[in-house]
Amino acid sequence: MLTGTALVAPATVAAESAPAAKAAALPTLSAKGAFLLDDTTGAKKYGKGADVRRQMASTTKIMTAAVVLNTKGIDLNRKVTIKQTYRDYVTREGASTADLRTGDKVTIRQLLSALMLPSGCDAAYALADAIGTGSTVAARTKSFIGKMNTKAKDLGLKNTKFDSFDGISAAGDNYTTPRDLATIADYAMNNSTLRTVVKATSYKAAATTSTGGTRTYTWYNTNQLLGSYSGAFGVKTGTGTAAGPCLIFAATRNGKTHIGVILNGTDRYGDAAKLLDYYSGASTAKTMKLRQLPAGAQRD
Repeated sequence: MLTGTALVAPATVAAESAPAAKAAALPTLSAKGAFLLDDTTGAKKYGKGADVRRQMASTTKIMTAAVVLNTKGIDLNRKVTIKQTYRDYVTREGASTADLRTGDKVTIRQLLSALMLPSGCDAAYALADAIGTGSTVAARTKSFIGKMNTKAKDLGLKNTKFDSFDGISAAGDNYTTPRDLATIADYAMNNSTLRTVVKATSYKAAATTSTGGTRTYTWYNTNQLLGSYSGAFGVKTGTGTAAGPCLIFAATRNGKTHIGVILNGTDRYGDAAKLLDYYSGASTAKTMKLRQLPAGAQRD
């Protein structure tokens, strides 16, 4: 079981290096764990603590989205009625939220944006409740988390476990490694719907209220690499007391597309930019200015 301390898997414990020819120029990262892969070939380009187990905070939601989108017969236009339970959960946990209102009818497609942009834990709860099976909310959410773990096993991941649909883990038993999380992201981003969702810096959704009216939601993407680093098109932020600042990122520069992971990095965006620059031959990291989020927007 994890607490705030990283568990070390038997395999790789030391930082892995890039090809020897480039080793002298490798960027220095703030992250305790990092991984970069070639999105075209799936080949590893960089690893630091690649197989050290760490908590992942809201980057968990990449698997939440992947399970939803790969559910057989999924209807993205299906409407889900928001329950007060979801709002109470967010309030109780002090969690990031899409501010979904009780009684509103929101489509699965809209909930995916609510999940991935403002990192809505209420949206994660709604999706788990809607997609899981069982006669109670508790049973359905437990079933959904089971699906997350089944998918991790299907992907051959031996150092990943989910006990949460959104990354909030009371027991600290929700962990992954940089390598595993990059594998999950690579799998998830094969879905065109998800790629469309995560590249948006903002999204507006019109939902039907309980009285038959219309409510417009506006969500801003917490991933500040978007709009800051040329070619970035995702993916997900996460921040937690034990996990630290985390980031799954993706970008295309100079014809090269990479997907990467930063776990517990005090300068997660700078780390991502350095890796992307180094392996694509770009030079943006030193001059990059982060896109600012509007006042009142969620931070994660």
